[in-house]
Amino acid sequence: MLSKINPLPVFFFIAAMMISTVASADAPKTQAEQEIHYLLQYVATSGATFIRNGDKHSAEDAADHMAMKYRRASRYAKTAEDFIDNLASKSSFSGKAYTVVTADGQNLTSRDWLYSALEDYRQNRTASTAD
Repeated sequence: MLSKINPLPVFFFIAAMMISTVASADAPKTQAEQEIHYLLQYVATSGATFIRNGDKHSAEDAADHMAMKYRRASRYAKTAEDFIDNLASKSSFSGKAYTVVTADGQNLTSRDWLYSALEDYRQNRTASTAD
């Protein structure tokens, strides 16, 4: 005689496994992915205005655009520097450089601004791991 198995614990186990798999698929794994993820967050929360092909975009829109480019062309971004140079600093359509007007009014190229942010991130990460 077969006993009845309560399907509820099995369901919760399978659901938990699916959620953990999805969550881990989105989490940055390599150092380059962690740095690129940081740069995208940095852009999104910067409060800067981005000028792309002559049009102004909010920081959130700029981060979304860069993230879309990264999703579609990550093969060109093996490192954070590749990401900046190949995807986040110029239009792949026109070749025009992206510019940034920071919250305090500075006008910079996206490339220079992102390289500065990457350098700060690496210095802070190194300082925090040395503690």
